[in-house]
Amino acid sequence: MIPGAFSYHRPASVADAVKLLSDLGEDARPLAGGHSLVPMMKLRLASPAHLVDLHGIAGLKGIGRDGNSLVIGAMTTQHDLLASDDVARSVPILHEAALLIADPQVRYRGTIGGNVANGDPGNDMPALMLTLGATYRLEGPNGAREVKAADFYQGAYFTALEPGEILTAVSIPVPAPGHGYAYEKLKRKVGDYATAAAAVVLTMASGKVASCAIGLTNVHETPLLATAAAQAVIGTSLDAAALKNAAAAAEAIMAPAADTRGPVEYRKHVGGIMVARALQRAASRAR
Repeated sequence: MIPGAFSYHRPASVADAVKLLSDLGEDARPLAGGHSLVPMMKLRLASPAHLVDLHGIAGLKGIGRDGNSLVIGAMTTQHDLLASDDVARSVPILHEAALLIADPQVRYRGTIGGNVANGDPGNDMPALMLTLGATYRLEGPNGAREVKAADFYQGAYFTALEPGEILTAVSIPVPAPGHGYAYEKLKRKVGDYATAAAAVVLTMASGKVASCAIGLTNVHETPLLATAAAQAVIGTSLDAAALKNAAAAAEAIMAPAADTRGPVEYRKHVGGIMVARALQRAASRAR
């Protein structure tokens, strides 16, 4: 289908974008990569009267360090993440997950800000942000504020963004040297959302898990931080019993929708398998 008519705006600064979104109100939507919004417009599930294109704002692009944190501009693309030596060296799970997002054409256009900001439970980056303890910088008519990723997601497509606000940057604490990591994703075909996926970041000491964080993708209306599952493996050598307990604890908080990817019980079952696989692979990488 063809989208309805809309007015197009291309601001040159964050301040200009915020003013446009504030002045135009609910009739306006920010445009990042467009891979979620444009298909919805084509299906007439979304009909904004105004699109505010963020691509002309140079300050929203780039990757840099701020102390022990990696700061990524919201309009940085998945391809940019894959090309960054700093990402590969400091937060390699971002590199691994970006390779599993859709296909190269999408990754050249899709942005990290768009992926984390729109509240789509099928997007891969939100669960990674929970796992990594990331913070989002939001800028709007009342100034700038920092919101932890763990406090950002409130429901499917419902986030902590206030009217007129845009997400401008993602700040990620760099994991400890020698950490292990893995992002395991089951999908039906290249380019599809995950049937279920799990992110793990952990450290090992004397052959046992010293710290662990586990994030879950597309098994609930929001990304999940599987705190009980992570706690189940602390102090263990990740033996079969520990992996089983972690998978069961993760499955206990899942509430996926039954859809073309499978019924609820199947999606929960494979979600538990993704957790166990990610734990094992992350431990194999830890030093």
